[in-house]
Amino acid sequence: MLGALLTVLILPAAVAQMQNNPSSASDPIYGSVTTAQPVAGALPLSLDDAIRRGLAHNLQMAIATQDQRTAAGERLEAINYLMPTITWQAERSRNQFNLAAEGFRPSTFSSFPPGFFPPSLISGFQPLVTVNVVSAQANLDQSLFDLRSLELYRAAKEEIRAADYSLETSRGAVIQTVANSYLQALADAANVSNAQSLLASNAEILRQATLEHQAGTIAKLDELRARVQYQQQEQVVIAQQNAFKKAEIALNRQIGLPADQEIQLTDETPYAALDTMPLEQALQIAYSHRQIYLQLQAKLRSAQYQQRAARFERLPTLKFNGNYGVVGTVGSIYHGAFLAQGTISIPIFREAKFRGDRDVADAAARNTLSQLADLKNQIEAQIRDSMLDTAATEQLVKVARSNVALSQSSLDDATDRFKNGVDDDLPVVEAQATLAAAQAQLVNSLYQYNRAKLGLARSLGIIEQQYRVYLGNDIQADGAGGISQLHGPGYPNGRSFAPSE
Repeated sequence: MLGALLTVLILPAAVAQMQNNPSSASDPIYGSVTTAQPVAGALPLSLDDAIRRGLAHNLQMAIATQDQRTAAGERLEAINYLMPTITWQAERSRNQFNLAAEGFRPSTFSSFPPGFFPPSLISGFQPLVTVNVVSAQANLDQSLFDLRSLELYRAAKEEIRAADYSLETSRGAVIQTVANSYLQALADAANVSNAQSLLASNAEILRQATLEHQAGTIAKLDELRARVQYQQQEQVVIAQQNAFKKAEIALNRQIGLPADQEIQLTDETPYAALDTMPLEQALQIAYSHRQIYLQLQAKLRSAQYQQRAARFERLPTLKFNGNYGVVGTVGSIYHGAFLAQGTISIPIFREAKFRGDRDVADAAARNTLSQLADLKNQIEAQIRDSMLDTAATEQLVKVARSNVALSQSSLDDATDRFKNGVDDDLPVVEAQATLAAAQAQLVNSLYQYNRAKLGLARSLGIIEQQYRVYLGNDIQADGAGGISQLHGPGYPNGRSFAPSE
């Protein structure tokens, strides 16, 4: 009965654990843009290695990087209106003019004093004239006074800062997702190990039950019960191995490894308690490090610059343009030609456009301000949630570890009684079911606890610098992985803290 209960509780959970395989089409963080060449054998993979590969190959990072380049290109477009523009052009044209159509006819010569034109010119006058013209010149255009373009350039600079923060937000999301996948794979590996250990124990119990039944010391029912328990545990092992393989595939897809690449997880499941710090101090850290909050602040500054640009549309603009070059006809003398002029433009009446641009800019600024206020409240709620999750899962880990110890002691006692012939194998089956459930709960509790700590580090905006510390490993990796200790208020000697009220 309890053996069936074990199958009902653990087997479906193992099968369904990795059943949901998110698509990169709906969320690019679950995909990768490049795939490394497969290597023979198992590839050793630490948590740091997985995160480095994720940051290098994850689809979300590729998209965020291109968004950053887009913002940089828009800044260059904005600054172009403030910089001088120099062009050079050369032309050669064949032109035919109808002098008669312009009012110059042979009778026109009679209006001039006699002898003013040579007789040969008058007699040889042709109303159609063909001229080959050659010209070459350099042109200069420079904005001297245009406050609107200046404010738009400042807005574009803030958009670049926002894109940089967006990239950092994507890095944090990739680190959290890859770390969670790595921890999930570790949890599945632990489940496989626990299930195989119980399977080995069941095999020994089945062997002893078979021998004792053959010797006539126990009933056939005891042997059948041991065999059923062994086969049910085989089902659990198969399901747990399947879940582990699917966890490896999901991890490989996120970090750019081939789906069939065998990996060897070199890190163990971490466990370390977090110290606490006041909630206000945690909020202060989050407001100064949370990238999405800083991104919205940059977007707000950009919207404010655009507001000013909309108001400056009413101001006059001053520009200078000029050119210098040569012009002449083919076969004749070329002469220099130049132009230098300043232009002042004063808008007289474009009221509809001015008011429309102002309303659009004001609406964008107000929307961003509202989003910023909402995000501030959301950050506080996320930190409070992470604080509760961290505290609760830490207690669950402690209880689960105690349950595993008690269940193991109970199983050892039941096994000894069965080996000594004091009792049948039913208490052993019951104790194994209890131990299996306790072990599964411990593995899940450790996984949830580490997820909660990573979520807390993400809520504070310091996951890239502190994920190792929050997981309980104080090793400081090199800069290639973007891992470093965070020092400052609330972080003496690089230690990690969980906020508390």
